Amino acid sequence: MDYPELYELVFQAPAVEDDVVIVRRTDRAGAGGYPIYEDESGIVRAEISDRGEVRMLASGGHQAPRTPLLARRLVT
Repeated sequence: MDYPELYELVFQAPAVEDDVVIVRRTDRAGAGGYPIYEDESGIVRAEISDRGEVRMLASGGHQAPRTPLLARRLVT
């Protein structure tokens, strides 16, 4: 399966505009066998299926990651 290189994760924010985080595919796979994506800082991590289903992954202790409203494939 050929997975996209980049995704945009859109999170609901209390402000007027939603928060958008761009994540890049890593060489690792999650528990479901799908690629793990992360942002440049390595803090935002997600396993994204071939159907665009997102499972957020904690990158550190005491973290409770929120699920995004939307995951959009980005074409490179």
